[in-house]
Amino acid sequence: MEISSDVIRGYNDTMILFTLLERPSYGYEISKEIKRLSDEKYIIKETTLYSAFTRMEKNGFVESYTAEPDTTGNGKKRTYYRITESGRAYYREKCEEWSLTKDVIEKFVGQA
Repeated sequence: MEISSDVIRGYNDTMILFTLLERPSYGYEISKEIKRLSDEKYIIKETTLYSAFTRMEKNGFVESYTAEPDTTGNGKKRTYYRITESGRAYYREKCEEWSLTKDVIEKFVGQA
């Protein structure tokens, strides 16, 4: 069973920012990491991912830059994203919000 995108929509930013906490990354790598970390229960759509990048960059949570192919000439130019200090603060805020949300929803789930 996969998670509905409607259920998880408010936390796409949180998942993306989590993948950027340690190092910058690019879209395809981030989507693979989200799929891996969710045990393949959530696969972020490409349009969702790039819409989130655009929104978060506009809000100052991430910065993008283009990296050239490696010195061997392999690969292609990629747009990388890195989390900003504002993005780290937003990530912490979303984690606190999730904790509260989980506490509330758990009161209504599993009582059948």
